[in-house]
Amino acid sequence: MDDEIYDRVIFLADPELNEPVLVFSLDGWIDAGLGASSAMSNLLETISTEVLATFDTEYFIDQRARRPLARIVDGVTTELTWPEIQLRYGRDGDGADIIFLVGPEPDFHWSDFVDVVTDAAGRFDVRMVVGLGAFPAPTPHTRPVRVIGTAPATSMSLLAAVGSVTGELEVPAGISSALELGFSEVDVDVVTLWARVPHYVASMPYPQASAALIDGLARVTGLTLDASHLRASAEEARQRVDDLVTNNPEHSTMVQRLEAAADETEGTSLGDELPSGDELAAELEKFLRGEQS
Repeated sequence: MDDEIYDRVIFLADPELNEPVLVFSLDGWIDAGLGASSAMSNLLETISTEVLATFDTEYFIDQRARRPLARIVDGVTTELTWPEIQLRYGRDGDGADIIFLVGPEPDFHWSDFVDVVTDAAGRFDVRMVVGLGAFPAPTPHTRPVRVIGTAPATSMSLLAAVGSVTGELEVPAGISSALELGFSEVDVDVVTLWARVPHYVASMPYPQASAALIDGLARVTGLTLDASHLRASAEEARQRVDDLVTNNPEHSTMVQRLEAAADETEGTSLGDELPSGDELAAELEKFLRGEQS
């Protein structure tokens, strides 16, 4: 990596880390139920961390799209808080080292960003990289959240711990896809974990998804992590959704159909990801547009 690109990251510490895991979740792309962002927030609340490095956001961030926050006191503008991409470091419950990549998804220069991140990972001998994400899926809230993974061909073995979908799919890419391929090029194992969030709660906080992501992260990496607070919140969220569904016969029928589809098969093909029948698909679309009362 040339010196000019290396200048896009500023290291504020140089700790001695023992083959850390790098965990990333960057805001700005799909995050159904705030699954990934809440999972990362929980990790940073339960693990004491310090800033390892900051990135040149003048180079990576569109500040008109991600405007700084102005603090105004009695009409006087006192400061601006700028969006910031950081690397932070800490330790899990058993003392294993972790690096966290947090902040907004870059708007510009994705290739340079990937180069900077992979170089930083090499500097600290990162042994594995795990991304967190969540997407809306036709699945009922009455069943455990399923986590699936995506990974480059060089890291396919990591998918065995969480499962994946089969078949071919083309979707708009987030920075996670670029990071997956970037780490593949430098021979570092990488996987992105995706929580499947019920369509009809995708716009509200869904702590079930966040807890499932942390459990999946622990399973893939062997880290000791605490998701107890999220599980408590998940039970409250489940009760709220139960109440909403119970009070609407059409919604209740939809959930029952999703339950039947979920119970019918545990397969992982793309076809199995969808509930059967055009009628149900149309009903889901109407529900998500808010056309049902």
